[in-house]
Amino acid sequence: MGLEVPSFILGALTATGGAIGFARTGSIPSVAAGSLVGLLYALGGYRIQNGETYGVELSLLASVVLGGSSIPRAIRSQKPVPVLLSVLATYGLWTFGNAFRSSL
Repeated sequence: MGLEVPSFILGALTATGGAIGFARTGSIPSVAAGSLVGLLYALGGYRIQNGETYGVELSLLASVVLGGSSIPRAIRSQKPVPVLLSVLATYGLWTFGNAFRSSL
């Protein structure tokens, strides 16, 4: 399994989560953030799959953005959705961070 698979899965999960957040609460920021982070993951996965440059970096950026917004909320509120987003972000940070570090 290459790095493109986790990137595509994380992209689908975050985009779907943003759409669900919008459907449940009508939150425009949820759908916008979920779509943007999902797009970054998907673009990163596409670039990794095709052997293009900056694929790992885009997926790592998506993980940083997701973690930067969800980890503080998870610590503060301890609600299930921010905690799940924090787990996804941590997985992405670990996976793509290790790949980026080994490419240096």
